[in-house]
Amino acid sequence: MVKKFFLSFLLFCMILSLSACGSSGNDSSTAQQQQAKLKVVVSFNAMKEFAQAIGKDKVDIQTIIPDGTEPHDFEPTANDLEGLSTAKIFIYNGFGMENSWLDKALQAVNNKNLIIVEASKGATPIANTDPEVIKDDGQYDPHLWVSLKGAEIEAKNIKDAFVTADPANKDYYEKNYTDFYNQLEQLYTEYDNKFKSVTNKSFVTGHAAFGYLSRDFELKQNSVEDVFADGEPSAKKLKELTDYCKENQIKTIFVEDMVSPKVSEALANEVGAKAEKIYTIESKEDNKDYIQSMRNNLEEIYTSLK
Repeated sequence: MVKKFFLSFLLFCMILSLSACGSSGNDSSTAQQQQAKLKVVVSFNAMKEFAQAIGKDKVDIQTIIPDGTEPHDFEPTANDLEGLSTAKIFIYNGFGMENSWLDKALQAVNNKNLIIVEASKGATPIANTDPEVIKDDGQYDPHLWVSLKGAEIEAKNIKDAFVTADPANKDYYEKNYTDFYNQLEQLYTEYDNKFKSVTNKSFVTGHAAFGYLSRDFELKQNSVEDVFADGEPSAKKLKELTDYCKENQIKTIFVEDMVSPKVSEALANEVGAKAEKIYTIESKEDNKDYIQSMRNNLEEIYTSLK
């Protein structure tokens, strides 16, 4: 009788143990599902900066255009686009930035559930005026992200896509977006006051990537290269720039790593100005995030105008 009771008790314990293991397995599976990150593919670094600010640890981001590569001239390979086939969201800037490859890439991707985000949607573009630039590169200046007001629009479009793709974490994305928006607004207010305090509004850059920033603060940009960084300037263009710098008492020529830095430095020497680095945020540089890069840009421009 005792033996029979012991065997029954042992069997009962085994059933409890197996049940607990099964429950633990289900809990583990549920935890893994809850921790699964939203797979996001972006065209280049600035889009990654915005996606990371909003998605943080709930997103896994792949960038098509690698850091250190000039985005205006980039043509992705099949390997570069492979991540789009399994991604939940694809984010691109728009305004012509990815025109050379975007349509072909999306047509080639077999992913019917892919949420496609044109980050610049709803913003007012700056139109290009040079017929050759329009013919070769498109009718708009694409550099909306180099603008605090532009960043607010692009970040909201990205946030809305995250909420659509992952509604269970809506509050998380909304809070992160609000925090990021507030940082952008604080930075804008700070430098709006600073730029209003100076009478000189003209600055010179390596390429014309700062049109939207200039629009934010009513500044005037001139540049060594055009909006799309299409090659080094002609002798005539350099002469015009030299005269412009002297007439406007330009004290700083802003240099970008990927766009003719030697030409910008030579121009600085010619007009007795100093060369200072500035960020287009097309690539990750000096380990700075978006807010840090833009603060650096605004402070450098402001200092040059005083």
